[in-house]
Formats: sequence, C-alpha cells, structure tokens
Amino acid sequence: MPATARFPLLPYLFALFLGVLALGGYWYGLGQPVVLPDVASASHKLQCASYTPFDKDQSPFDQPFTLRPERMDADLALLSTRFECIRTYSQTGLEALPELARKHGLKLMSGAWVSSDPVATAKEVEALIASANANPDVITSVIVGNETLLRKEVTAAQLVKLIHHVKDHIKQPVTYADVWEFWLQHPEIAPAVDFLTIHLLPYWEDDPSGIDQALKHVGDVRQTFGKKFAPKDVMIGETGWPSEGRQRETAVPSRVNEAKFMRGFVAMAEANGWHYNLIEAFDQPWKRASEGAVGGYWGLFDADRQDKDVLAGPVTNVPYWPLWLGVGAVILLGTLLLGGRVRTTRAALLLPLLGAVAACSIGTWGELNRVTARFTDEWVWAGLLVALNLAVLTHAALALSAREGWRERAFNWIEQRASWLVAIAGFAGAVMMLALVFDPRYRSFPSAALVLPALVYLVRPVGGLRREIALLAFIIGAGIAPQLYREGLMNQQAWGWAVVSLLMVVALWRCLRVRKA
Repeated sequence: MPATARFPLLPYLFALFLGVLALGGYWYGLGQPVVLPDVASASHKLQCASYTPFDKDQSPFDQPFTLRPERMDADLALLSTRFECIRTYSQTGLEALPELARKHGLKLMSGAWVSSDPVATAKEVEALIASANANPDVITSVIVGNETLLRKEVTAAQLVKLIHHVKDHIKQPVTYADVWEFWLQHPEIAPAVDFLTIHLLPYWEDDPSGIDQALKHVGDVRQTFGKKFAPKDVMIGETGWPSEGRQRETAVPSRVNEAKFMRGFVAMAEANGWHYNLIEAFDQPWKRASEGAVGGYWGLFDADRQDKDVLAGPVTNVPYWPLWLGVGAVILLGTLLLGGRVRTTRAALLLPLLGAVAACSIGTWGELNRVTARFTDEWVWAGLLVALNLAVLTHAALALSAREGWRERAFNWIEQRASWLVAIAGFAGAVMMLALVFDPRYRSFPSAALVLPALVYLVRPVGGLRREIALLAFIIGAGIAPQLYREGLMNQQAWGWAVVSLLMVVALWRCLRVRKA
C-alpha cells in the first residue's frame, strides 16, 4: 500500500450511514409495538386462568416443597384485577389458597393431581374433597386429574372410579381435564363427569396450526365436542400460545402472536358463550428444563409478575430492543476502532457494514439465549459462541485495516491461528446440526450464532486443518435436507438455519481450497 494513500472518507461515511440505518432499523423493527383490540379492562374481567404459585426460582420438584404465602397473596391480588376465577392443578401446598381467593374476590376451579402413585393420588383426592366441603362459596367446581390419560398413569376405569368417589362426597360439579383427542379416545369418561374439560393448544398439536389458522382450529374442535357430547357442557380448560421459543412447522411463538391468539380467542369464546380457562397466569421458568424454552413462556405475566401486554395495550416482540441497540452500537464502534483509517474504497465500504452485521447477529444471539438458555452448560456454550464471533469480527476488521503498528502485529498473530477459528465455527455448526436432526423438539435454531463466521470466511477464506474442515463441512451439509424434512418446508426458522448452514459449507469448502503458506 503506498504511504500516500488517503482515507476514502465519502465511501466510508456512506457505508457508515447504511450500517447505522440497518442496525437501528433492525432493532426498532423487531421492537415496534403492535396495536390490537383489547379484551381486558378494569370494567371487564375474563373468566379463568391457570395458576401455579411458584416464584421464578422454584419448581414442583424442589425438596423440600415450600410455597410462599406472601407470593400467593400478591399473585391473587394481581389476578383479581383481570379474572373472575383461577384454576389449580394440585392440593399440595395450597391449603391457604381458598381463603386468599375469598379475600380477593376470586372463585376457584380446584384440582387434584392424579398420578401412577395410588397413595399420593388418594392423599390429593381426599384433600380436594375436604377443601371443597370447607369452601363451597369459593370452590365452584373440582377437577379430578389433569392429562393423566395422556401420561398413561392410570386407566380410564380407574379414573372413572376416582371421579365417582369425589362426586359422592361433594356438592360442586366434577370434571376431568385432558387434551381433546384423549376424550375422543376414551368417551367412557364423559358419563362420569358433570362437564367436559378439554385442552386445546394449537402450537402443541401433532399437526401444529399457525397463528392464522389456530383460532379456526379451536372453534372447529369446540363445535365438534359441543355436538358429540351434548347436552353436557364443554369447557376449554387450557388454551394459549407461547411468547418465546422455537417454531414448529407454521406455529411461531412470539409476544405479538400470543396476544393475537389470546385476544381473538377471548372474543370468540365470549361471543359464543363458551366457558374457558387461559393457560397461564404467569411464566413458569421451571418448565423450560423439560419442555425447552417454549415451556416457560405461556404466561400472561412474566416470571417477575410484569404484564406482557397480552390482553390489553400495545404489545412488542422484543421489549428489550433498546438494550440490544445499545450493545450493537458498542460493537459497531469497536469494529470501526479496530479497522482504523482504512486506505481502500473496498475496505471503507466493508468495515461499517461488517460492524452492522456483527452487531445484529451477536445481539440476536444474545436475545435468543436470554429467553432460551436453561442450564449452565447452555450458558457456557452461548458465551463461547459470542467469544468466537468477537474473535472472527476482530480478525475481519484487522484484515480490512491499513495494518500498521499494533494492528499489524495483532493481525499477524490472529492470522496464524485463523484456521482454528474456522474449525471451531465448523465444529459448532456440526454439533448444532446433529442436534437439530436427531433431537430437535426443544432446541431453538442457532442461525444468529454462525452467520458472521460463515460470511467472513466465505468472503475471505483461510487455509489449514484440511481433513478436519472437510469432515465438518460434510456433517453440516448432510444435515441440511434431513432437518428441513423434519421441520416441514413451511418453517421459516428452519429455512434460515438451512441458509446459514449452506453458507458455512461453502465457506469451509473455500477454506479447503486455500493452500496455507
């Protein structure tokens, strides 16, 4: 490079303008609030919501099992502003709940947890009977078992026997709750109950319904049950939509989609005079361990008891977008500082755009893991991939720089080790591809974690570690079609991962063709 080469200011400023515009537009677009018709207000309370009284640091598997009365009191005070009743699933630890419900003017659909353990089941059932008889003004109906047939923990005959036992000892109506298909598989349960309680969760169906078809599906199933089991009433005992998590076929979790579904469902249910219960009052982080990220985000309020604006008001998919915009601005600025006063028009155009891509992809990966990471190893994995992205960004920015002084020394050091960055990126892609092919149900698509390495080494390949990179490229490439087949061709998130994987394969292939000096 001639010493007299000048800093190409105009191309640099133009590219910087585009980069800033892209970064701001990306996060503003994701965070833009959507206005929908309200269904809840101070003068209009909804029917019922599922309630489990766990703080965000608790789960039903805790030993010892300890619920906090002050938490239940505060929760019911909050829920009483939106609902007429709450639904519970167990008696364990909830002895104080009827009195608290009375205090806050709420009714209870009280549940007994029926399991394969006959001793635990008997204890739950007797506690349910005692509570119903002691609180007839608060407990309006009882639920003997929740999805017990789905879990195959008791037979239909055993369940009918339990239902009759409860009916013989209380005056309130008695029901059983399960996914709607299991009522069709076991119609002998229907004569035993006073009304049917069916679960309708379009996201979790064997053939998931997208948000545009979900309400029609709910309406069709409810109409079928109303006719088939008449004159008995049918209550939709669980319905809802997740606000976070991975896409299943055309079913996309998001806060806006949760609000669309919930508001549309409530309007439809009230127009048709249906009894309903929404799942659920509060996000339950403990469910993420067994159901993936999506399991923890069905609440109308988050785990901190903050309103997610699902039922009223404008709603946004990414409420923390200003935070990620700020993080992105720091990444963009850092990229410009690493590149310094570049001396070619090409570098002047690429450097700001590189920073914008890195800011968007790293921020997206951070937001994804904020809601999806469950265990320590997942947080460590996410952190390592952030470190990989920062190392790749540093390598690319220094490659575009004039490379004088410390920049030249830093570039030479990282250039000598660049083949390891390629191999690490390929290894990460191979691991995640294998997971999405063989164990995908609860895994989110990690496209944001690899888009930067894929683009950087596609544009500027580096050589070394040929056999290892060839194997990794083969694994990633071989997994593209199977993962698309498993997810369905209508899954945009799966297509996004397929495109990033293809870019990574081409980048690795180009690296194979480079002969390292």
